[in-house]
Amino acid sequence: MWASEPEEEEDEEGEKEKADCTSLLLGESQPSKATPICCSARYSLAVWAFFGFFLLYALRVNLSVALVDMVESNTTLTKNRTSQTCVAHSSTPVAPRNTTGKKYNWNADTQGWILGSFFYGYIITQIPGGYLACQVGGKLLMGFGVLGTSVFTLFTPLAADLGVGYLIAVRALEGLGEGVTFPAMHVMWSSWAPPLERSKLLSISYAGAQLGTVVSLPLSGVISFYMDWIYVFYIFGSLGVIWFLFWICMVGDTPETHKRISLAEKEYILSTLSDQLSTRKSVPWAAMLTSLPLWAIVVAHFSYNWTFYTLLTLLPTYMKEILKFDVQENGFLSALPYFGCWLCIIISGQVADYLREKQNMSTLCVRRTFTLIGMIGPAVFLVAAGFIGCDYKLAVAFVTISTTLGGFSTSGYSINHLDIAPSYAGILLGITNSFATIPGMVGPLVAKGLTHNNTVGEWQLVFYIAAAINLFGAIFFALFSSGDVQDWAVNGYHVHRN
Repeated sequence: MWASEPEEEEDEEGEKEKADCTSLLLGESQPSKATPICCSARYSLAVWAFFGFFLLYALRVNLSVALVDMVESNTTLTKNRTSQTCVAHSSTPVAPRNTTGKKYNWNADTQGWILGSFFYGYIITQIPGGYLACQVGGKLLMGFGVLGTSVFTLFTPLAADLGVGYLIAVRALEGLGEGVTFPAMHVMWSSWAPPLERSKLLSISYAGAQLGTVVSLPLSGVISFYMDWIYVFYIFGSLGVIWFLFWICMVGDTPETHKRISLAEKEYILSTLSDQLSTRKSVPWAAMLTSLPLWAIVVAHFSYNWTFYTLLTLLPTYMKEILKFDVQENGFLSALPYFGCWLCIIISGQVADYLREKQNMSTLCVRRTFTLIGMIGPAVFLVAAGFIGCDYKLAVAFVTISTTLGGFSTSGYSINHLDIAPSYAGILLGITNSFATIPGMVGPLVAKGLTHNNTVGEWQLVFYIAAAINLFGAIFFALFSSGDVQDWAVNGYHVHRN
């Protein structure tokens, strides 16, 4: 009798601890009352991050459009393959208003190297960026990442004039600067985003990447059409420098260091994260690198990016060479898919958090469901786009639907790092993004290598390969992912259910 009493007390304490943890994560009787997200410091961070990623992707993709106007057209090749491609839908091609821009005689392989060179720098700083952000904070790393990318963008016209080697080097240096930004931002969100607000806050901040693509593609086309392609780089590069100045003044690394955060919001954020963050100084590399849920994210991230980067870098070329749109139309129609994706990211982030908080769906179920929709859907419509051949209206519609559905992945595998190891989310993103950068390096080269003649059949093969890789990644993630904080990611090795 006496011997059993401490045991009963222990059981009661354990049950109470478990209930407290569960109620904390489900939003029931939290230690500090939830503060409204509107006009809050964490929402302000999401908005400034949104504009940062907006500019980063504008800086990344503007070359895809400018390159169409930078390269001399090969009229001989065009005549030889007329019978193999689609017929121009416009009987009166529009000549650009500006004809002063320099032209370079770069073949398809050279263009592939130029478009892929960014990722050779980008892959190098992924893991170091995540580790460094964990040590010194993400604010400065994110800021200087955008600043460095912007400055090297300003040097792009000079580099192109000096030669292909210089242009490739400058693009690789841009990649070095941008490579630290996503890991740095993940580190900041590990301190700023309450568990039940992760989907909406992260989807707002990272949706800037899609809107940057939406704006940059048509705007770059308009700038090239009416002015000169060099201004594509000067305008976006200058905006990046201006954003850096606001970022340094307006945000804080953590709620504790933010100058304008309310006491209630600070206490709320800290209380929701108190049981999920580790204070351990050393990084559990061995346990981390042998974690199957991490490799599930790696495979999904790699697979999704194969499709994303192939379309991101080569869609303007596909629009011009296969669907026969002029330079001005090219930018607007190339942007349509990413506008749909941007809307989908914003909406799916709200829906994902609603399902977790109000419908009591588990984090794992939400992440898997959104990943499957965001990867299988794009694969189906990408294959469909290849089958319809020269019907440019259906081609644009299917590519748009494919890319739009991909937005669901942001609330799936894309933020799963914060579910399984919030303390090491930056390092985890650095690892997964390193693998996910390989498609950016290899994808354009493979696509350019398969489309030397720019025929419909060649582009069909490019789409089929991308769809197959996407399908494999979705299935792998569904089988091996997790929604729980992993044992190795917290002090004392307690598993916390999200």
